[in-house]
Amino acid sequence: MNEFSLAGWRLERRIEQSRFSRPIGLAVSAVGAILVCSVLFVSAGANPLTAFATLAKGSFGSLRVTGETLVKATPLIFTGLAACVAFRARLWNIGAEGQVFAGAMFAFWMQHNLGGYPALVQIPVVVAGGISGGALYAGLAAVLKTRFSVDEVISTVMLNYIIVYVLSMLLLRGPWSEAGGFFEQSARIDRGAVLPIVLAGTRLHAGFLLAIAAAVLVYFLLKRTPLGYEIKAAGSNLRALDVQGTNSRRLILVVFLVSGALAGLAGVTEVYGVQYRLKAGAVAGYGYSGIIVAILGQLHPAGVVVAAILFGALLNGAILMQITTGVPSALIYAVQAILLLFFLAGWAACNFRLRRIADA
Repeated sequence: MNEFSLAGWRLERRIEQSRFSRPIGLAVSAVGAILVCSVLFVSAGANPLTAFATLAKGSFGSLRVTGETLVKATPLIFTGLAACVAFRARLWNIGAEGQVFAGAMFAFWMQHNLGGYPALVQIPVVVAGGISGGALYAGLAAVLKTRFSVDEVISTVMLNYIIVYVLSMLLLRGPWSEAGGFFEQSARIDRGAVLPIVLAGTRLHAGFLLAIAAAVLVYFLLKRTPLGYEIKAAGSNLRALDVQGTNSRRLILVVFLVSGALAGLAGVTEVYGVQYRLKAGAVAGYGYSGIIVAILGQLHPAGVVVAAILFGALLNGAILMQITTGVPSALIYAVQAILLLFFLAGWAACNFRLRRIADA
């Protein structure tokens, strides 16, 4: 729909945006989201100003909590980048959740017999395992699409469920289960495989630096390489690439491999940087949250990093907010949804303008 008329006004699609339309749209969206969130806090029996203040203090109020915010943002950066690469090519990889699991599992499989080896040996193996596991698992969906014309949304969603049950089988009295343990988890990983702390007095580990490096690499991939051009062209018209001589099947496979590799690194950073053991609860949810982060970041690597840190701040600050104001920390997921809806509406509104219809 390019235009809509009502009560003497016409809603028209803009031919081109002004330099101020997007900043204004984002500012209006932010104000609207804050107002709706304030109503939400009031309904929970809290003072909105106090709730927002404690949310900010719990996210960036000290060096330690800032480090914790960045720790929570790290896997979201990886899964957001994974969705960013795939979605730019209009390949709907909804399987980052399963690819996170696959990356963590493959890394653990390659590393758990290396106990006693130095970190210079174990950590590269862990990173390579995460990349390989996520890429191979995403590659399954690519093969199903290119060879058997299976819709990637269906295949990636179903693969999410399969990998969760495989991990459960391996950890529940399986070969990876902790000896004498009662929970679905492995034994603690060898100290030589732990990602080093990069900020003293915090839990911020080297995975965050790896995530920032990945965002820079994805930016150059999308903006400065022939593959990035092909990905952009595929987002406009995948079939047209075949006419131009590009092998669309190869492109689909490559995009899924890159997307899966990024998602797999999210599993590595959580297992080897935070939890220090393999368990399903350690990596669950990051794949789906990464899709929201990618959309909120407008499928741009820099935007993904900012959106991931924002979500990390909300998750981290929610704990102090609950202690101080009594607002349930689970309510923060509603806040995330509100932010997403308002910013999506704001970005969409930037493409339209209201014009008064001249009297006939």
